[in-house]
Amino acid sequence: MKAISFLCALGLLTASAFAEDATTNAPAAAPAAAPAKAADEVAIIKTSEGTLVVEFYPDVAPNHVANFKKLARQGFYDGQCFHRVIKGFMIQGGDPNTKDDAKKDSWGQGGPGYTINAEFNAKHHARGILSMARTPDPNSAGSQFFICHGDAGFLDNQYTVFGNLIKGYDVLDKIANTPTEGPDRPVKRVNIDSVKIVPADSVK
Repeated sequence: MKAISFLCALGLLTASAFAEDATTNAPAAAPAAAPAKAADEVAIIKTSEGTLVVEFYPDVAPNHVANFKKLARQGFYDGQCFHRVIKGFMIQGGDPNTKDDAKKDSWGQGGPGYTINAEFNAKHHARGILSMARTPDPNSAGSQFFICHGDAGFLDNQYTVFGNLIKGYDVLDKIANTPTEGPDRPVKRVNIDSVKIVPADSVK
C-alpha cells in the first residue's frame, strides 16, 4: 500500500420544525438543544510532549472536519504517534498502524478503511495549519493529518486545509525538533495519548 505522504514534499444536524398545534392552539414542545456547530468546537490533542489545541474550518472543508471529529470521538487516534517529522516543514500522525511498534515497516500506510474526497480551498499552508495527508490520488485522504511547522505554500490547493493550531506552538516546536531516523521517524516515540472534541469556550 502506498504511504500517505506528500506529492511535493521532501522525497511528500438538521432539527425538525416545531409549530403551534393547529387544533388546541397550544404551543408545541420546545426543541431540544442543538449540538454545537463545528466551528464552535476544538480538538485537544494530548501528546507525550504536551498539549496541542486546534480549531476547525467547516466553512471550507466540512467533510474533512466531520471525518476528523468522528474518528476522534471513536477514540481512533488515541494511542497512535507522530510517525513522520520534518523540522521546518510538518509533523504527521493519524496512522492506526503506529499503535504497534512492531509494525514500523507499515507506518504511514494505515487508514480508517475508507477515503474521502478532496476539499481543496484557498487557505494557505502557513505555520500551525492542520491539513490532510494523502497518496498521489487527490481523493485518498482517510485519517492521516499533518500540522505545518513552517510555511508550506507549495502544498496550497493540493492538500485539504481543515483547521489551525490555536494553542501549543511550543509543543509543535518541541515535536518538530525531536531527533529522527529514516524515514523521518522520531527516534523517541512521540505518542498521541488522546484526541478529544470539546466546546471551544471550554478551552482557556
